[in-house]
Amino acid sequence: MGTATISDIAWKGHGMRGHRYRVTIEHLGTPRDGMDKQPELVFEAVNHDEIIGIVQRIRASGHYSADEAAALGIGLKLFSEVMLKRKDDPLFQALRPAMSSFIGGLKERNRDAAA
Repeated sequence: MGTATISDIAWKGHGMRGHRYRVTIEHLGTPRDGMDKQPELVFEAVNHDEIIGIVQRIRASGHYSADEAAALGIGLKLFSEVMLKRKDDPLFQALRPAMSSFIGGLKERNRDAAA
């Protein structure tokens, strides 16, 4: 049996509920010749929201390209989940009001596009 990941531990033993994801980042190119590409990065994350559906709604809004919508939705949800889990970390305190406003605006924009 393999080593338990952070999301396995969170999922099974600490009352954390949510959607489980495996995220893979593959370095496809570099800005200059001669630079080394980095190895693939793979990690697991748990999120209280269904991220794929969020990306689909952002794409459907028509405000962003398909790749921009995916980057925005995935990046925002991964980042904001860390903020939620680390709610007592002072590093995130200043960002909370702005993140709340931004996420509210994004949801409203997506609702308006769906109407």
